[in-house]
Amino acid sequence: MKTTILACLSLTLLCATAYADTFGTGPNTFDIEFVSIGNADNPDDTTGSPNPAGKVEYAYRMGQFEISEDMIDKANNEGGLGITKDTRGPNKPATSVSWPEAATFVNWLNVDVGGTPAYKFSGSTFEVWLPGDTADYDASNIYRSKRANYFLPSMDEWYKAAYYNAGTVSYGDYPTANGLVPTAVASGTAANTAVYNQSFATGPAGITQAGGLSPYGTMGQGGNVWEWEETDGDLANGPAPGSSARGIRGGSWFSHSNFLLSSRRSFFNPALENGSFGFRVASIPEPSTLLLGALASVGLTLRRRRSAR
Repeated sequence: MKTTILACLSLTLLCATAYADTFGTGPNTFDIEFVSIGNADNPDDTTGSPNPAGKVEYAYRMGQFEISEDMIDKANNEGGLGITKDTRGPNKPATSVSWPEAATFVNWLNVDVGGTPAYKFSGSTFEVWLPGDTADYDASNIYRSKRANYFLPSMDEWYKAAYYNAGTVSYGDYPTANGLVPTAVASGTAANTAVYNQSFATGPAGITQAGGLSPYGTMGQGGNVWEWEETDGDLANGPAPGSSARGIRGGSWFSHSNFLLSSRRSFFNPALENGSFGFRVASIPEPSTLLLGALASVGLTLRRRRSAR
């Protein structure tokens, strides 16, 4: 699996470096672009929902875009996953995907690069990692294997990537470069825009046309489609997770601007398959990420083989 530095974008005081990780083989090959979310141990936000939110003690990467229908199709073809979804077009965000299906996709990403699954299943039933699962168990989060390279973003990981501006050491109300309410558009990439306040019939924009970027360089965390979090609605990630509601946020293409706010978080049954619900993937970076980011900032493009940790 190759990781390629794609671009370095100047947003406020930040260099948002995008890395493409490659999955699958032959006609089922696809890339997921990630941006680096540094500034470890950043302060919490105490104005949003939940309160506090957004502090992450480590560097990680967030998918620059939502997961597309094409990615799901190719993973299904390659891994026989059987994930069902809507069919609006290959570059449209994959919607009507339940939380367990999103977790199944993430598990396949890990295995495809020679790693181990992020999430534990018994058949189709989601389970937590137990102390006896010594290689995977993390007492601070019994949902996610501590060996996972790829995973669904936690509440804090999602929140930080969307709303935190490291250049000003502050949080915006919206996941826009300036932190202010975005201009509503049906599609496009102009700064401080988002895909919302559209008619239901319009449908979501393609994942690379889902509005302007957040300060870190993610697209579509406000509007386009709602996105599953890894985290329970009550933030507990407890030992009986089967039907526990999962967090979901960001709003959709037909949402009012209030649903894009940092103060707005919802949660739903993880089995729900809704035509406005999608997801994105997060990742733990390699030790060399900061060096590669510095090289990218002076215009170099590198390719490398990446083995699972």
